[in-house]
Amino acid sequence: MTNPVLVTGATGNVGAEVVKALHKAGQPVRAAVRDVAKAEGHFGEGVEYVQFDFKRPTTFEAAFKDVKRLFLMRPPDISNAQRDILPAIEAAKRAGVEQIVFLSLLGVENNKIVPHHKIEELLRASGLKWTFLRASFFMQNLDTTQCLDIQEDNNIFVPAGRGKTSFIDVRDIGAVAALALTQSGHANKAYDLTGSEALDYYQVAEIFSDVLGRRVRYSHPSAMRFFWQWWRVRKTSLAFSLVMTLLYVTVALGRAGKISPQLAQLLGRPPLTIRQYVEDYKQVWE
Repeated sequence: MTNPVLVTGATGNVGAEVVKALHKAGQPVRAAVRDVAKAEGHFGEGVEYVQFDFKRPTTFEAAFKDVKRLFLMRPPDISNAQRDILPAIEAAKRAGVEQIVFLSLLGVENNKIVPHHKIEELLRASGLKWTFLRASFFMQNLDTTQCLDIQEDNNIFVPAGRGKTSFIDVRDIGAVAALALTQSGHANKAYDLTGSEALDYYQVAEIFSDVLGRRVRYSHPSAMRFFWQWWRVRKTSLAFSLVMTLLYVTVALGRAGKISPQLAQLLGRPPLTIRQYVEDYKQVWE
């Protein structure tokens, strides 16, 4: 029997698309989740579930058993990679994992502040085969972290200034991850994954307004106001609020607009557009 691919963050935006793409390709999948009882049935028949928590090493052995390939995602609440990610990488290697496909960030090689940079360093030093998917900003941030602002206030509330973003649909990331996890030729390679267009949030708001049939605005708050809103008002962790604020500041500084042809080259088709995304998900904001 073919060894299962372990997918961490399996019920999250990206992880779920990786699971779906692997399952569609006929690859056995083991979905790593914190609460198996809550997650079971999420993907229907044919997907195995296992308890896994980066901060609980006792969950590692069962999760990594018979696994040769692993999809790694950094949980949003983890910022100390040396303390909270490295033990899992070491345990995976001891268990016989051979390749780790890691969801990283576009431009991470020049951004030592974000945790993803350190995780890439740890994987390079691990002796395992690695593949880095350096993705641009997810379109699906707009139906998760930014959903209520759009749904209830018709407002895109991010401190991105007039910076442009080469948004990517997580469905495309899932498709590329499945390729890297099931086909040869992707070991020790880093892929820049972006959409085919770079838009500022004023343009995104126009697309939302057109598709949803109501005016959606971009209020471009300051970085401090955004941070305060998420940390003090919405009560997210300090680390999460800081990382998210810093990521949007990189957009304002003009560092998120790079367009790469690699996704189209890998999939043999153009990336999904943000208009297509809004049309496909429009019921979320209605």
